[in-house]
Amino acid sequence: MYQLDGKVALVTGAGGKQGIGRSIATRLATEGASVAVCDLKDVGTPDWAGLSAVVDEIKCQGVRSVGLTGSVSNSKNVASLVEATLSEFGKIDILVNNAGAPAGPDRVPVVDLEEDVWDQVLSVNLKGTFLMSQAVSRHMIQRGGGGKIINMSSVSGKKGAARFAAYCSSKFGVIGFTQSLALEMAEHNVTVNAICPSLIETERVYGMASALKPDPETSTEEWRDVMVERAGASNPLGRIGQAQDVADVAAFLASSQADYLTGLAINVAGGSHMD
Repeated sequence: MYQLDGKVALVTGAGGKQGIGRSIATRLATEGASVAVCDLKDVGTPDWAGLSAVVDEIKCQGVRSVGLTGSVSNSKNVASLVEATLSEFGKIDILVNNAGAPAGPDRVPVVDLEEDVWDQVLSVNLKGTFLMSQAVSRHMIQRGGGGKIINMSSVSGKKGAARFAAYCSSKFGVIGFTQSLALEMAEHNVTVNAICPSLIETERVYGMASALKPDPETSTEEWRDVMVERAGASNPLGRIGQAQDVADVAAFLASSQADYLTGLAINVAGGSHMD
């Protein structure tokens, strides 16, 4: 549909079984792009092999892929991730900044928020987006071939919420950063946009449920199910968002059909957020 044959994408935070990163990476591969996938570690679970499983999944679609590990909040790691991608594929056409700090420890009132937890959220979500975008933008300018940068913000980047101060601050920042970079990169034919999902049914919901459950005697699994049910029941389209919903928007933004769109922050929220 979007004809990404010959394009090379770099997707961060792509090792989770139910994650947005995996869905985006495999969606771009379906469109013909070769994909470098990266995450902080390549650690699997008894039922999921992690990054290596994503790489195998992409290769089964007939395109090239490589799995890389490193922290997006560390400039040396970022340089290594970009260099490894360029060494493998020769270029980067599409960057998807999807890596996110773990959900849970930060979901407390500001008066109870630990400084190191605040720092981690801002470091991964905002600084990581900056460092990856900076490194890949330099490459895109140098090679002169244009490009697409897609940043993961959130509907919480447009409206604050109690107990979400660190997360909201980081995601508000991503939108501002996206707008600034879009203006700077326009002359180089590089578009920069943000995606703003509402609650998406991924592994992260479990971490949120652990922090937000109102009663210590309630199991995290039970509260996770309550959160998912409530999100679906309150949504105008009648369901909670899925990672594929976000991936479909990312594939569009990565394509030539979105060439005249830049500096946007697009809600993927089923109508629950319209600002």
